[in-house]
Amino acid sequence: MPEPQPIRFNGVDLLVEAEGALLWPEERLLIVADLHLEKGSSFARRGVMLPPYDTRATLERLARVAERHDARRVLCLGDSFHDGDGPARLDAEDAARLTALGASAELIWLAGNHDPAPPPELGGRVVEGAFRLGPLTFRHIAEPLFAAGEISGHYHPKASIDLRGRRLSGRCFVLDEHRLMLPAFGAYAGGLDVFEPALRALFPGDFAVHLLARERVTRLPHARLAGYG
Repeated sequence: MPEPQPIRFNGVDLLVEAEGALLWPEERLLIVADLHLEKGSSFARRGVMLPPYDTRATLERLARVAERHDARRVLCLGDSFHDGDGPARLDAEDAARLTALGASAELIWLAGNHDPAPPPELGGRVVEGAFRLGPLTFRHIAEPLFAAGEISGHYHPKASIDLRGRRLSGRCFVLDEHRLMLPAFGAYAGGLDVFEPALRALFPGDFAVHLLARERVTRLPHARLAGYG
């Protein structure tokens, strides 16, 4: 994997991982958003057959990143499960993966709009609303009226750039001087372009993205992105 890309946000030094995670090295805190575990099985119940390996792929990737950075805490910014019955559909191996992760690092589950509180046997603690640490405030959905230092998920941001006549698209981090938004970490999570009205309303001025594409992290000002103007 390439080296994480450093950013400074609201006075805090953070690292952006090409796999879609954010790290606060001083706190040994790993932050991820929108795992959407058991999305494949949720779709299967409605007759849309997807390969049933999204949960395993997501958890294996999360464990690798946590181990690589020796994370002391893992903060999940909501929508960790795709629906209310998701925890019950975890197979034994995937439940064991979550339990093992919780044994090596404290799991903090922010409540999202999709997911319930995970069952106690999976470990960790559930936080409703916002989780505050130092100058940063973590929540699932960005607040329209905010104080500086907000970090959120929910919207699954993505961006595109035109490169030598071809369009390159990928998940992305979005940030301005006030707020930072993470991409979805889940294997089957979709995305919303940063110029869609819901996102543009949250980032009305200048902003930058950290585009995740070709196993790299590339910082780009919004004026460089496809769709600008």
